[in-house]
Amino acid sequence: MPIKSDREYRSIPVFNIERRDEGEAPSFFVEGYASTFDTYLLFEDPDGTKYQEHIDPHAFDNCDMSDVVFQRDHSGPVYARTSNGSIKVSIDGHGLHQRADLGRTSGARQMFEDIQAGMYTQMSFAFTVDRSSIEYDRQNNTFTRQILSVRKLYDVSAVSFPANPYTDIGVSARSLFDGAIEEQAEERRRVELELAKAKYLYQEAE
Repeated sequence: MPIKSDREYRSIPVFNIERRDEGEAPSFFVEGYASTFDTYLLFEDPDGTKYQEHIDPHAFDNCDMSDVVFQRDHSGPVYARTSNGSIKVSIDGHGLHQRADLGRTSGARQMFEDIQAGMYTQMSFAFTVDRSSIEYDRQNNTFTRQILSVRKLYDVSAVSFPANPYTDIGVSARSLFDGAIEEQAEERRRVELELAKAKYLYQEAE
């Protein structure tokens, strides 16, 4: 899967498929949510630290979705695109919904058949973030990244393997939290130093 360093990639569960044979004009659709507004786990460190992400319900309010394409593994032929009406993206209370017509070309129909046969069981979407923030829950040892504004949605793709946050997403998932991780480590060092000083002063007082 080709990865561009200026974009982020997220994988989602299998999408719904629909085939309708109406007279001489069968139709081929795949649809589902490219993103939801639920909090989801990106990864977990061996020490139990969790890294979550949550997309704000208003994050797509100003998103550029003028030319979103449907591809295989984020590359190669374009099977549908918003600019010609063969894929439609919309926002509702659950998330970012997409519905693609994969019946306009022979290649797109083959993509539909591959999905229908279970050769592709995941979707991935590529996007760039305009604004985000990171919160740390000390009690549960969890970092949560809040995506507040998505700048642009590039594509939704059927993928053979989901993006791996440790290796092959465009911006390493771990790097998204680096500043917060360093800040938390510094805070932990400060607290440990204060405790050490307090212990020393207590011993001296004895």
